[in-house]
Amino acid sequence: MFDAKKLLDQFLGSQVPGLGGSVRDRAGDAVQTARNNPMKTGAIAAALLGTKTGRSIAGNALAIGGLAAIAGLGYQAYKNYQAGQAPAAPSDAPSANNPVLLPPPAESGFGPTSPAGSNEFALVLIRAMIAAAKADGHIDDAERALIMEKVKAADVSGEAAAFIEHELASPTDIDALVAAAVTEEQRVEIYTGSRLTIEPDSRAERGYLDLLAGRLGLADQLVDHIEATVSSAKVTLSQ
Repeated sequence: MFDAKKLLDQFLGSQVPGLGGSVRDRAGDAVQTARNNPMKTGAIAAALLGTKTGRSIAGNALAIGGLAAIAGLGYQAYKNYQAGQAPAAPSDAPSANNPVLLPPPAESGFGPTSPAGSNEFALVLIRAMIAAAKADGHIDDAERALIMEKVKAADVSGEAAAFIEHELASPTDIDALVAAAVTEEQRVEIYTGSRLTIEPDSRAERGYLDLLAGRLGLADQLVDHIEATVSSAKVTLSQ
């Protein structure tokens, strides 16, 4: 089995050379790098979503790593939901130079030592992200071939590339995604990773996310918190 956690990092573009230092310091550098070369920083996501990824990228998530980013966003949304807070308004979103996203505490259920931090569950998250990318139906045979060319250009090969190609060609199995989540934290992370992948600006994408949230059994208010938290973590590259 290939390293799913490493592949998840490549999905969100966190493996970018030269981004050393603290999370806070790296975020600003990551956003600038994303502006200069979005294909490099979000290689697989860009390949899956084409020009749509050029509109926004998870700049703060980019700086801390794929699994840690999804876990951190999910934890932040879940914590705010449990505290009874109102979801953040768009004006409350942090700026690219003042990120607030941090990896979750290890004991939170979202940390790397939790079931949500296993290599097997990282694979589930990748499946969920590919499923979200396919939600608007734009990936036909020709598009899939083009995507695989870009994936291989992003230094993904062997089992990992074969896995992506298989997932792209296979029908989305929401039942399997839902069954793979055995904890509330895992259910939150599946939805968070899916929402992080796409901007639901079509009926098909919005409908898919709504269906996924319902099948995962996520409360409406919790979904609202995830939506707000993910939106706050994204920056528009054209700004």
